[in-house]
Amino acid sequence: MRRGEIALMRWDHLDRKTRVLLIPTSKTGAPRRVPLSSTALGILDDLPRHITGQVWSLRSNSISQAFGAICKAASIEGLTFHDLRHEATSRLFEKGLNPMEAAAITGHKTLQMLKRYTHLRAEDLVERLG
Repeated sequence: MRRGEIALMRWDHLDRKTRVLLIPTSKTGAPRRVPLSSTALGILDDLPRHITGQVWSLRSNSISQAFGAICKAASIEGLTFHDLRHEATSRLFEKGLNPMEAAAITGHKTLQMLKRYTHLRAEDLVERLG
């Protein structure tokens, strides 16, 4: 998910039965539904509930600042929170999802933008070729 989408997550937008999170307004202006893994749902289930209904009590800039502080403490240089979106997109393809499935999860509207976020390594594709 995008940083701003994460910051605005609300408990009432989460459907635990279907494991889908509604994002009412995405970067593109259209709503979208994000499927959640059982691990993600388990992590969310362990979080305390805020009276505001928000999942996180953070602004989007605070997410980047906290991530930067964590990277600094771990002596990781040159990594941004947004880089995680690129990494996650590539991992979706490594799991075997097709471009339409990956785009449904990432929210990319065009295959060109999806391709820009995908960084597959030839070494990782060898096994799939047999």
